Amino acid sequence: MKNNDYKKFYNSPEDALEGLLFDGMTIMSGGFGLCGLPENLILSLRDSGVKNLTVISNNAGTEGHGLGLLLETKQISKAISSYVGENKLFEKQYLSKEIELEFNPQGTLAERIRAGGAGIPAFFTATGVGTLVSKNKEHKTIKGKEYILESGLISDLSLVKAWKGDKAGNLIYRKTARNFNPVMATAGKNTVAEVEEICEVGELDPDQIHTPGIYVKRIIKGLNYSKAIENLTLSED
Repeated sequence: MKNNDYKKFYNSPEDALEGLLFDGMTIMSGGFGLCGLPENLILSLRDSGVKNLTVISNNAGTEGHGLGLLLETKQISKAISSYVGENKLFEKQYLSKEIELEFNPQGTLAERIRAGGAGIPAFFTATGVGTLVSKNKEHKTIKGKEYILESGLISDLSLVKAWKGDKAGNLIYRKTARNFNPVMATAGKNTVAEVEEICEVGELDPDQIHTPGIYVKRIIKGLNYSKAIENLTLSED
């Protein structure tokens, strides 16, 4: 059920995703490593049973966390990512050709998403020239330097995680969790956000807002965040 206080605020991730999911869709999922993940929305996505997903994300989560949950249920058919080295299940599915992978240099991935959100269909970059990244891509020499053409990215649905948000969808991110979430919020045909703290409209300082509510279609307050540590390192002392 929607909360009557504001039409964008939903009481559960299941309600927030209702009517937005379909097989074969493209989904952007924010975060960096295990930081800034839309955990509640990913769980709801898994439980929905939607399949044959193309997922755009910096990484593929880890076993039991983040997008790793969707790998366990084999709901992902293609990943457009930068770093997938922390997930052995992803490696196994890729090597057995169960999942397709489109690798991107990290900065190129971020710019492809930003470009998609800005309505820019493609751009030239020097990153990747002379490597496997440039294979089958258009090359162009500009002022004596070689570049390759990269396309902008958009999604049917972007799932993002913020620290605070109000019921109009305005979002504030915190520290590392800001990675990839802001650009993905602009590049989704529909963007659903989950936040740790929900505020009434007008409570957030306008100068502190990172994502204006115009980009956000629905918002929920997330619960029970695992805050998992990707690589636990302990001192000898």
